[in-house]
Amino acid sequence: MKTIYQALEELEQANEAAALCTVVKSEGSTPRHVGSKMLVYSDGHFIGTVGGGDLEHRVMDEAWMAISDGTPRLLSYTMSDPTRGDPGVCGGQVEVFVEPILPPAGIVIIGGGHVGKAVAYLAHWLGFRVSVSDDRPEFCNKETIPDAEAFHICPMAELPKHMKIDKRTYLILTTRGSSVDAAGLGPLLDSPAAYIGVIGSKRRWATTVKEMKARGISEERIARVHSPIGLELRAETPEEIAVSILAEILMIRDKGTGKPMKE
Repeated sequence: MKTIYQALEELEQANEAAALCTVVKSEGSTPRHVGSKMLVYSDGHFIGTVGGGDLEHRVMDEAWMAISDGTPRLLSYTMSDPTRGDPGVCGGQVEVFVEPILPPAGIVIIGGGHVGKAVAYLAHWLGFRVSVSDDRPEFCNKETIPDAEAFHICPMAELPKHMKIDKRTYLILTTRGSSVDAAGLGPLLDSPAAYIGVIGSKRRWATTVKEMKARGISEERIARVHSPIGLELRAETPEEIAVSILAEILMIRDKGTGKPMKE
């Protein structure tokens, strides 16, 4: 049987999520001692134990919530009187720290041109998992964009069929034109992506919106899109535009304001 530490290494290699639950305090009579661990996977199975019974079931429920919201929690339980809601009758007290183990967030660059290549370089440096999608093979390969890990050669509308898009996925459209965006954005708007940004001017985005509405896409769905993409830095070069885009993503991810620090 694999150890928890071996399982953690496999998690990292596979870019999968789990929650590590550790007994950090034990007073009196409790099922397990300090340092006991349990690794809970998102699909329900687990390795190790923090005590079994109702206590363990409660910890597992919290572990799944931690995987979902990405927030660690410290759980405290008194093991005395189940009629008062306690998870046992041992008589002691136990605290369990639940730590979500999540893979790096993913950035998907749709459109492998000059800006897309610059975004891939910076996103990789910042620790994101980087994927690239383009319907042109010459713009979607390791030689053209060496900082990406995965490549999906397909029309934008078909991307959700080729990869999993979840709430820790940031979609960056550095495409070659409004018509490409209007034709492909619909399925992406139905995904749980954390962010959908489209490059271009306000005029280009207005043209895209008009065509999307003509295709029957509602204003509510369109409102998910950040366009023009990025923070106002008066960026001009691909590298400067990449900084602007990633700055907006970090601001949204970490609930920043985007204001100068001196304010």
